[in-house]
Amino acid sequence: MRRIRLIAGALLALLAGSCATYPQIQEGLWDVRVQSTENPGAKKTEFGYKLCRDHAYDKQTDALVRNNKDCKTKLEAAGPNRYSAASRCTVSNTVIESKGLSIYKSGNSIHSETVATYSPRLYGKSDETLILDQQYLGSCPAGMKPGDRLLSDGQVVHPH
Repeated sequence: MRRIRLIAGALLALLAGSCATYPQIQEGLWDVRVQSTENPGAKKTEFGYKLCRDHAYDKQTDALVRNNKDCKTKLEAAGPNRYSAASRCTVSNTVIESKGLSIYKSGNSIHSETVATYSPRLYGKSDETLILDQQYLGSCPAGMKPGDRLLSDGQVVHPH
């Protein structure tokens, strides 16, 4: 289950910030708000965290998505400050098809929406919609490095 969230999260991260053709965003601390709706049952989940990022971190995230041997991803411009992504991944014999759109606002905020379908269902889940809103806050706090996440309980999670 965690791996599925990582794939969806990677696609959202890619949509939200890194390709060389995308507008360059501010380096520093970003507030990230995620809304997820899983089916069947329209199960809604909301969570948030703060992410320390720089251009090197964004490029690394981009490379992880583009070089994932279990996924094929297509990215393209979809209008002024709008970018789309579509992917097809295979995880645990389940095909995950994702389509998303990100809208960049002045390099200081990004709104992304992604819909993923799972065939056959994975852990009972047939599809999921993820909405991600990111807002630039300023410099990363002392002790946080690019890729570190600050959770709502104050815990800092370092990337592997």
